[in-house]
Amino acid sequence: MARSASTDVLIAGAGPVGLTLAAELRRSDVSCRIVDRLPARLPYAKAVGIQPRTLELFDRMGLVRDVLDAAVVMRGQLTYVNGAEQGRIELVLPPDVPYGFAALPQYETERVLEEFLGRFGTRIERSTELVAFAQDPVGVTSRLRSSSGGEEEVRSRFLVGCDGAHSVVRKALGLTFEGGAFPEEYMLADVEVGWGLPPGYGVRSMHRGEDGAVDDLLVCIPLPGQGRYRMSMLVPPELSAARQATGGAGGDGAGDDGVSHGLEGGAAPALADIQKVLDRLAPEPVTASALRWSSVFRISHRLVDRYGEGRVFVAGDAAHVHPPTGAQGMNTGVQDACNLAWKLALAVRDAAHPRLLPSYDGERHPVGEEVVGRTVRHAAEGVQADPTAPETLLLREAQLLVNYRQSPLVTPLPPGDEAALRPGDRAPDCGGLTGDIAAYPVRLFDLLRGRGHVLLVYGSHPAGDTPGDLAAAARELSRGRMETCRILPVDAPDEAAGVPHHHDSRGEFARQYGVEEGAAFVVRPDGYLSACLRLPTVGQLKEALGRVFAQGT
Repeated sequence: MARSASTDVLIAGAGPVGLTLAAELRRSDVSCRIVDRLPARLPYAKAVGIQPRTLELFDRMGLVRDVLDAAVVMRGQLTYVNGAEQGRIELVLPPDVPYGFAALPQYETERVLEEFLGRFGTRIERSTELVAFAQDPVGVTSRLRSSSGGEEEVRSRFLVGCDGAHSVVRKALGLTFEGGAFPEEYMLADVEVGWGLPPGYGVRSMHRGEDGAVDDLLVCIPLPGQGRYRMSMLVPPELSAARQATGGAGGDGAGDDGVSHGLEGGAAPALADIQKVLDRLAPEPVTASALRWSSVFRISHRLVDRYGEGRVFVAGDAAHVHPPTGAQGMNTGVQDACNLAWKLALAVRDAAHPRLLPSYDGERHPVGEEVVGRTVRHAAEGVQADPTAPETLLLREAQLLVNYRQSPLVTPLPPGDEAALRPGDRAPDCGGLTGDIAAYPVRLFDLLRGRGHVLLVYGSHPAGDTPGDLAAAARELSRGRMETCRILPVDAPDEAAGVPHHHDSRGEFARQYGVEEGAAFVVRPDGYLSACLRLPTVGQLKEALGRVFAQGT
């Protein structure tokens, strides 16, 4: 067995989650290796929905333009029951949210992420799988095997399993994966249709029997290309029987671990099989053509008992699987990766507070639990049956309401402070920020892009410490890992020499952050607030940063 040089983080699995994690680590100058058992990315449009929150994270990383250039807009959904239109869902978000909903085939998402990762000199090691590992107090020793049968031993500080529903890392770590499977089989197909429905809208067409239960279903999601959709539908009994007779249920979707989730092997549905469903359920007569690929898949709903143990972690489908309702799975996994990456980056440099890495499970496990529960309900009852107000439901589907208010990393507000924006919340965007040199206003997200921890200081502080004192303390307490950006009211003088600043020319920052005069906000690398300080002092800032950074680093 060959022995390789060590690396900071070994990542098993090069789907969107593993690639996001690798890119975030490399942006932080953390060495990593990313391996995948497949020889090439799969040409399947599996996960296709890109949520607004994911686009915000891609913006922070610096690759959102590449994603937007490849994606198509998702404007809403048309719903039909027994051939009659039941209205439409319009995917319209508040004007302060910088991105809308998008659709992009998973292989394109992976391509964009892989090309971005390549800018840092890191490539996917394909046809290579993790077969075993052992951890000790200072690292992890892993055994990799190539498709030719050669083996290699890798030493890393940490190991992350982004290796899907049948995760080797999860099983070897002894994590439970409780849940169940839906009995139905579904067909997936990537086809073109020439109907007259408005572009940018998904289609959900159902047939209800006399008992009111749904007994036939067609879901179509637009993809890049003229009239191209990713369609999913129930497998008809005759095709299911034929597949079972030829062993079709034994593919990737049903592993020997009892988890039936994902694409299955066996004969794929033909264009004629897809056409039969369209003849029954399409809102108007239409002919499908240009079949790119098709498959059968099964759906499970499962969640690990914890997201890691010691120096080994799981993310994405390795930690949670659930129905594709609302396009939550891949997007939740991307947030897993962004949450974990910055914490690993500090831990690698021995700059992390002891509670930092355990907070990954504390923050992400409740999110996974909520997403699994919600998508199972929506799959059984439909999104329209959700009692949540439509505006709130849309924000939740966009993943803009995810928060970490209960995290030990956040600094609680003083008793009696009922501010709408609280520590643990997503740091909202705003526009109209003007500087002294550029003749055009910028967004707050423009100022945060590509940065790690950022201290946002608003206004002056007659009862607190000066912005200069706060900026100096932020640098010292983080050992140079935190930058400071000052936001001034529109009519404030430019007295903050040495601290970069912008004017809140339209008052949007003050409105979004609920401030009038004198405040500071600690923004984490994943775009969440860890502290909201009114009339801030260096002492308050020290307490807030002491929850994240190792003391004395």
